[in-house]
Amino acid sequence: MTDTTVDRARAAELGALGRFLKATELDTRMLGMVGALLVIWIGIHILSGGLFLTPRNLWNLSVQTSSVAIMATGMVLVIVMRNIDLSVGSVEGVVGMIMGVAQAEFLIRVLGFQLGNPWLWIIALAAGVALGLLIGAFQGFIIAYMEVPAFIVTLGGLLVWRGMAWLITSGRTVAPLDATFQLMGGGPRGSIGATASWIIGAVACAAVAFALLNGRSQRKRFHFPLRPVWAEVFLGVVACAVILGAVWVANSYPWPVGIVRQYAEKNGITIPEGGLFIAHGIAIPVLMAVVVGIVMTFITKRTRFGRYVFAIGGNPEAASLAGINTRWVTMKVFMIMGVLAAISAAISSARLNASTNALGTLDELLVIAAAVIGGTSLAGGSGTVLGAMLGALLMQSLQSGMVLLGIDSPLQSIVVGAVLVVAVWLDTVYRKRV
Repeated sequence: MTDTTVDRARAAELGALGRFLKATELDTRMLGMVGALLVIWIGIHILSGGLFLTPRNLWNLSVQTSSVAIMATGMVLVIVMRNIDLSVGSVEGVVGMIMGVAQAEFLIRVLGFQLGNPWLWIIALAAGVALGLLIGAFQGFIIAYMEVPAFIVTLGGLLVWRGMAWLITSGRTVAPLDATFQLMGGGPRGSIGATASWIIGAVACAAVAFALLNGRSQRKRFHFPLRPVWAEVFLGVVACAVILGAVWVANSYPWPVGIVRQYAEKNGITIPEGGLFIAHGIAIPVLMAVVVGIVMTFITKRTRFGRYVFAIGGNPEAASLAGINTRWVTMKVFMIMGVLAAISAAISSARLNASTNALGTLDELLVIAAAVIGGTSLAGGSGTVLGAMLGALLMQSLQSGMVLLGIDSPLQSIVVGAVLVVAVWLDTVYRKRV
């Protein structure tokens, strides 16, 4: 049998779908998750009487997903290294409380800062990020150098940091927060508007095209197999369609009538008879989540540190014998997780315009579920940042949809738990087949 005959036989076995997936190099698990997300969206939209797939709900869904998605990107690294972090929700809570106290009480009453001082939110945010980094370093040191299992350390952290958040204010809610700080929570003023959103969309599409062209040139340089040109074009068109579609949805959601009226009166604008349409555009917390996702993807795929993380998760003994400082890498992963929890705390507290003791409660379960549903294996060694962020979107879609459908909170917990178990089971089945 000639080589040509063999190739034709293999192509016939693959079928049209197999050849398409091979040419585009799309991850079948990622496609499956996207398909599940679309099924959930369409199903909830029908059951809710057309309330789910609306610009308003999708915009709010993107904002609600941001904080969990940011922490899920860090949880990927933690789980890839065969560890777990049960404390992220409590770290989010205590850091949010510190940032709230810093800007609403300490800086004003103790240091004499005036309301509206531009340094208020900057110092508060910096203090929160620094605290998150220190907490992550502390827990990472105990796990890496004192060799206490991550499950126990972070379970203790879950209790300790939640208690600390309560002790800081004796259970009080701290509000209101700095007006500039509140922009990180979204809302009409926490969005960038229609024009800036389209500009960002265009820049993102240009970045996609550059990434595809650069990737193709790198493959040629190192003599790696090239994707067909049609596959490159297809991937670029689909990516740009998704980006521009998201921008269109964000720009289709207008400001509330009352806020538009206040804005018009303040700026001397006459409201026309049909009303004044001012688009929200992309929310600032969504942009923050996207930036974090890009940075974390770069870290995992383009840096030596990222390669070390996956090497340790794949085989810790071999990584250690290869000269990788596994303890220091482990500690750095938990430091990153602490910083990401601090960023999420800023978004969540800014969105509420208050620091509360309930902030971040049970978020650790949502974050772990998002990472696992996104394809991060609990056995270690595999996972993607994009998958975790899609997993966060899927989890938040379920919760938002169940709220729209009027499903009771206990039943919501049952559904979320069942989805997590099914996701782990599917991961087990997939690993056995590979």
